[in-house]
Amino acid sequence: MPDDLVQMPGSRESQETLRRVALFDYVLHIAGLLLSMGLLSVVALIVNYVKRDDARGTIYESHMNWMISTFWWTLFWLVVSFIPSLVLSVVSFGLLSFLFIVPGLWYLYRMIKGLLRLLDGRPAP
Repeated sequence: MPDDLVQMPGSRESQETLRRVALFDYVLHIAGLLLSMGLLSVVALIVNYVKRDDARGTIYESHMNWMISTFWWTLFWLVVSFIPSLVLSVVSFGLLSFLFIVPGLWYLYRMIKGLLRLLDGRPAP
């Protein structure tokens, strides 16, 4: 058995339910970034926190933690990126707008990476 695969406790039905929840959460996180300016990501974050205890000891726990940490780090970097726009004038804000794209791209990258690992049946990095 490869090193990155984890023995999964629980019934097969509960494992499949956790897999579907994790898949649904990844889709919500990605859709939240692309379609709802983060609103769907907040819904997914709540589901991540609620289902994390159910996923304890499975590969899905790593996916829940991965999505939670990705959300909070992205929010942190968006706030940090917003600070220069408050300090500088409206004219230079247009020049700094790329700062908001970088955390969004990082968020999208991490969610897609986690989704691909989930589809392969592996834990999140």
